Amino acid sequence: MKLLGGEGRPFCRAAPIEALPDRGEAHVSMENRADGRADRRIAVLIDADNVSSRYISLILDEVSNQGTPTYKRIYGDWTSPRLASWKDVLLKHSVTPIQQYSYTTGKNATDSALIIDAMDILYSESVDGFCIVSSDSDFTRLASRLREAGMLVIGMGEKKTPAAFIAACEKFKYLEVLASVGGTEPAEAPVQKEKSGVVVKKPQPQSKERQKLVKTIRTIVSEISDEDGWAFLGELGNVLNRRLPDFDTRNYGAMKLTQLIESLDAFDIDSRKTTNSHATHKFIRNRQG
Repeated sequence: MKLLGGEGRPFCRAAPIEALPDRGEAHVSMENRADGRADRRIAVLIDADNVSSRYISLILDEVSNQGTPTYKRIYGDWTSPRLASWKDVLLKHSVTPIQQYSYTTGKNATDSALIIDAMDILYSESVDGFCIVSSDSDFTRLASRLREAGMLVIGMGEKKTPAAFIAACEKFKYLEVLASVGGTEPAEAPVQKEKSGVVVKKPQPQSKERQKLVKTIRTIVSEISDEDGWAFLGELGNVLNRRLPDFDTRNYGAMKLTQLIESLDAFDIDSRKTTNSHATHKFIRNRQG
C-alpha cells in the first residue's frame, strides 16, 4: 500500500534528524573558540563552601571578560546558617542555588554535585568553557578532564588554593586581587608616613614572586626573540599565560602588561609604528648588565 500526500503525490518520509545540517547554536567549533570569532559561552559553577559571597560581582564581571556566563550555579547546603550571606545576592545576580545536603560529617557532598553537573553540561555541548570557583583541590581532576575535552577552563579562588588545581586550569584568577582592583577590599597603600611626616616608599610586596617572574620572562624572551634579541610583547603575553595559569598583571599592581614590564626595570621596550597611525607594536629585550 502506497501512502499519498497532498494532491495525490507519494508521501516521503522526513530525513532522520541526525542527517539534517546543524543550524542551531548548540555547538561552536574549536576553530571559532580559538580565534575569538564566536562569543564564548561559559558555565559558572561556584562552590559556596569555599568562597565568600562578597566576591560574586567580581566573579561574574571577570567571566564576562572571557565570554557570556550562561549557566550560573552555586552549590551548597542551604539549610546551613553558614551560607546565609549568599541568599541576599543570588537573586540579584540570577545565580541558581543547588541544594546538596551534607550527608556525612567531614565529607563534602557539594564537590560531587558540582562535578556531576559539570560533566552533564560538557556532554550537552552547549558551552565553550567552564569557570570553577573554589579554593579546593578536589576539582583538580575535573579541570583536567574538561581541558582534555577542549574546553576553556578558568579557575578562581583565594590565594590558599593548592598549586595542583591552579596548574590544571588554563587561567586562574585570585579573588583577593580582583577585590583589591575592584575596590571591595582596601588595597595596600604604596607609601607610608613616618612620625617626622616624611613620605617614604613602602617595600615592594611579593618581591620573591617578582624575581621569579623576571626570571621566567627572561627565559621566554630568549626563546622567542629574533637575532637582535627583540621579542613581540603580544607573543610574550600569550606564552606567559600558557606557562603560568595564574599569571595576571593585576597580581603585581599593574593593569597592563606594558606597565608591568616597565615596573620590573629589567627589560628594554621598543615601540614601533605600524600602518595604522593610531597603533604601535611593542617589543621587549632582556636588559644587559
